[in-house]
Amino acid sequence: MLQAVERPAGPTLAALLNATETAGLDARERGFLHELAAGTLRRRGSLDAALAARLDRPLERLDPPVRAALRLGAYQLLFTRVPPRAAVAESVELAPGRGRGFVNAVLRAVAREGAPPPPDPAADPRGWLVTEGSLPAWLAERWLARLGAERTIARARAWLAVPPVHFRFNPRHADSRAEVEQALRPRPLAVEDAFEATAGDVAPWAERGAVYAQDLGAQLVARLAEDRGRVLDACAAPGGKALLLADAGAREVVAAEAAAPRARTLQRLTDRWGAADRVRVVQADATRPPFAPASFDAVLVDAPCSGLGTLGRHPDIRWRATEVDLQRHAARQAGILSACADLVRPGGRLVYATCSTEPEENEQVVSGLLAGRADFHGEPPPAWAAAFAEGEWVRATPETHGSEAFFAAVLRRRADAP
Repeated sequence: MLQAVERPAGPTLAALLNATETAGLDARERGFLHELAAGTLRRRGSLDAALAARLDRPLERLDPPVRAALRLGAYQLLFTRVPPRAAVAESVELAPGRGRGFVNAVLRAVAREGAPPPPDPAADPRGWLVTEGSLPAWLAERWLARLGAERTIARARAWLAVPPVHFRFNPRHADSRAEVEQALRPRPLAVEDAFEATAGDVAPWAERGAVYAQDLGAQLVARLAEDRGRVLDACAAPGGKALLLADAGAREVVAAEAAAPRARTLQRLTDRWGAADRVRVVQADATRPPFAPASFDAVLVDAPCSGLGTLGRHPDIRWRATEVDLQRHAARQAGILSACADLVRPGGRLVYATCSTEPEENEQVVSGLLAGRADFHGEPPPAWAAAFAEGEWVRATPETHGSEAFFAAVLRRRADAP
């Protein structure tokens, strides 16, 4: 699994954890597998530093199966309660024949001597970020230049922790709300009807359709597009934002998704949530939307992106994404936003959002649209979103809001637009 997610074109961690053979495990085994895989990726920088101190060659020169076994073993030794003997033995079994003795010797040294002290974050912020902070060097350097050391370190620290579980209730299951509250002990968050589960397991309640697990940032951007009229969710899968828009009172939500399998999954979710009377699922490409111009009161473009704002829940992205990816995503995002802008009626709203932290995918895409469209202008964030306002933009961040990082911009089409 760890080897597969390292390949640029390989499967994501989420896809592997949701695979049939993984889904067949019992809840305890599945949970432990998730902890090992996600934890090893989340802490890879500090694991590599600990292993490098015991190696006589660069870690990257080792065969991938040996490197994966070492990282998995080091994670168990340094960050779990797995007995050292079991952690070493199981990791040795995962290594190929010739590498087993090597893995055994290195992990025994780690078990005996522990990890080296990390760099001082105040004196060497970059050194801390690429080891203890577990960020790739290119991303650490980029954030240091843009955000400064204090905020970058705070963000990296936030993403080292297992992310909290945010959710919202299904208003159609009011009869089960008291039972859910007793089980999950929800804590209200800064967005209407958003909660954090402080106890229990959300999954069984989500399977029953009583709640939907959805990050605070995702709920935030959906609320920005809330409207009583006809709303388009242009890049809708997996579907949580479309459901929220329907629950918030939209007359009709058109949930568009280009990929047929994801559209089918979205339809099943809509049916299970009980929102089929408000949500119409359409298989459609957002770069060529098959809808009449000016036919929606509000359009939400939650654009496909690098995912660099979701490193807490998707730790493999920090090792898969590259700086080159940003321009590729930005070109596609600009095309989607331009195509969807034509669908907004005069006086209507266009909300652009991503789960990226990077300006190429965020501010620059929005500014590009506004530079070429005199019929759109930026709109200040609504008063209820003041806690997330950053000038003319809206942002949720892990270091400030305890969520994944989301960006949003609210644009208004002029009422006198042709």
